[in-house]
Amino acid sequence: MADINRTIDAVWRIESAKLIASLTRLTRDVGLAEDLAQDALVAAMERWPETGIPDNPGAWLMATAKHRAIDHARRGKMLDRTHQQLGAERDDEQDTPESALVESMDDEIGDELLRLVFIACHPVLPMEARVALTLRLLGGLATEEIARAFLVPVATMAQRIVRAKRTLSEARVPFDVPRGPDLKARLASVLQVIYLIFNEGYTATAGDDWIRPSLCEEAMRLGRIVGGLMPEESEVFGLVALMEIQASRLRARVGPAGEPILLLDQNRALWDHVLIRHALGCLEHAEGLGGTLGPYALQAEIAACHARARTGAETDWPRIAALYDALAQLAPSPVVELNRAVAVSMAFGPAAGLEIVNELRDEKALASYHLLPAVRGDLLAKLGRHAEAREEFERAAKLTQNARERELLLACAQASGAPPDDGPTAA
Repeated sequence: MADINRTIDAVWRIESAKLIASLTRLTRDVGLAEDLAQDALVAAMERWPETGIPDNPGAWLMATAKHRAIDHARRGKMLDRTHQQLGAERDDEQDTPESALVESMDDEIGDELLRLVFIACHPVLPMEARVALTLRLLGGLATEEIARAFLVPVATMAQRIVRAKRTLSEARVPFDVPRGPDLKARLASVLQVIYLIFNEGYTATAGDDWIRPSLCEEAMRLGRIVGGLMPEESEVFGLVALMEIQASRLRARVGPAGEPILLLDQNRALWDHVLIRHALGCLEHAEGLGGTLGPYALQAEIAACHARARTGAETDWPRIAALYDALAQLAPSPVVELNRAVAVSMAFGPAAGLEIVNELRDEKALASYHLLPAVRGDLLAKLGRHAEAREEFERAAKLTQNARERELLLACAQASGAPPDDGPTAA
């Protein structure tokens, strides 16, 4: 029974997004589509332990879900057009082998998945709802898993998902892929959601763990899906490259007790060099598409500088600083400026970096951002201003919500502002 349940769970993770996408096209209601897909999952959990796993479990789930959709249409008196469309498909499927059914779906499944991506990440939803819905609909994660990943109560996450689906229904968000100028704006939302998921796994904002690799894996999987569906969009491949290079360091980012290990202190033999090579291939693809590189591709170029350096001492910091200059021009933000300050300090000395950081102290967007005092503390320590550095590290420790990061910052403070050379932002 345990083996069957694990198999069903694996099938669901693989097939659920395609299932919900197809059902959303038919019903024009993402909430109803997910309910129907869940009904099919329940049916599988009831029947497969007795009958065994079908030869094509995805087709079995799809056929079962469509039959449930017809029953729902009849009970609820849905639009005649939808009812007739589903009925016609059911008639066609009565004697259709599972393999033939899958072939009939394959022609449209790519478009359907892409539409579902744009629905889950629609700007009509607040960002936390986009993240939750993306993980639910495209990742196949249970509400409990999503709640645990983001350290919120299950009831809170459940309400967030329900409200998101209701908002999409009430806003009558069309099940389509935006065209023309709208595509760029909507794609930016999709990539932002995926990268937010990745970053929560790469450096958890709260809790006792420094990293959550499962979220990084899910974000990379989602990025690769979008890349496969949109092969001409350089920013998609830039983001995939960026995530893969960063994820290549995960094993080296924590010590035996789970403590953070910053970039220049990491054992580079532990980096996943297969993942790095794949990432560099994605970056090369992004560059080969022509045009000006976008923010994600530029960040991937920065990450690639670290990945190509055999040792920390060989890092090309002047190039990284130049890339941050370009990024600041293309996508200016206080956080980009803070990271640029770190690169400038490594390339041209801590005083040059501190000058940039000092200009950010009055930025409202960074008022509660713990890395601002953390970076300033690091630069002050390198300049020998240890008392000031200690105060900055202590302030940063109070601002962070992550227990591991707090321990690191307090250790820096205790050392009178003499942390590892790479500074707190370079993990």
